[in-house]
Amino acid sequence: MQTSAPGKIILFGEHAVVYGFPAIAAPVSSLRTYAAIRPNPPGQSGLRIVLPTAVDTLVITREALDESLALTVDKTLKVLSASEPDVTIEITSTIPIASGLGSGAAVAAALSRAICMALDRSIDNDTLNELVYEIERIHHGQPSGIDNTVIIYEQTIYFVRGQPIERFQVGAPLHILIADTGQAASTKVTVRAVRDLYESDPQHTQQIFQIIGDIVEQARYLAAFGEIERLGALMTANHDLLRQLTVSSDSLDRLVETAIRAGAYGAKLSGGGRGGNMIALVPADRLDDIHAALLKAGAVRVIATSIQ
Repeated sequence: MQTSAPGKIILFGEHAVVYGFPAIAAPVSSLRTYAAIRPNPPGQSGLRIVLPTAVDTLVITREALDESLALTVDKTLKVLSASEPDVTIEITSTIPIASGLGSGAAVAAALSRAICMALDRSIDNDTLNELVYEIERIHHGQPSGIDNTVIIYEQTIYFVRGQPIERFQVGAPLHILIADTGQAASTKVTVRAVRDLYESDPQHTQQIFQIIGDIVEQARYLAAFGEIERLGALMTANHDLLRQLTVSSDSLDRLVETAIRAGAYGAKLSGGGRGGNMIALVPADRLDDIHAALLKAGAVRVIATSIQ
């Protein structure tokens, strides 16, 4: 038995979304975290978490879990009013860590679901979303809640903090390439950097947030009517504003420029920034060429996904 949860990308609006402005985000279902449930080996008891690494398999007893994993277990058991299951849960993932693709939220979601499955119990998505948001606060300090929401419901959404989620509709498929810089980045650090910028110059930073918010609203409209080329131009404009918020990097800028030169409609960083991933909105007939150009420009991996 196993459970899983997807990765995610933010199409428009990161960082401004923390301050109450809208954002649009999508799951990346081809990238997933899995939590497999197995009986404990003979002579072993209690909840055991297995984390395969590049060099070994790390087995962690309940008492030795790190803060985020322990909190996931504790909160899940509290919601269920249950004792821990006597099982081994092995966590594996194809989502790169510290890359803006939601790995932390996906691990929490998959682990919580696995504990429920092991106990033959369930948690509704609304409750699980609140639970995983609390875990996200450890990873990111002051998250917007968009990562956990997209990952739990696994649908493309228009998101405003504190408001009911809305399904994001597209009038034509969006073909997207995700290019990994290979540079790990802490969303907690970049969120703090934007906070510092806001506190030092609130008027100018608020203006940037407002323009990003306006771009999100335009993107929502253009996507619904299938205006893909114009949507791509908005994506690039969003990236330029994120550069002003100091959350881009040389590698991200290089990949954005490479994608556009190779024929993408538009491109931007996705997630916290200063590393992690860039996304490009591309014509279907240019996918292979742009994919190759991004690898040549230094991307360590390029993943194709689409929003229908």
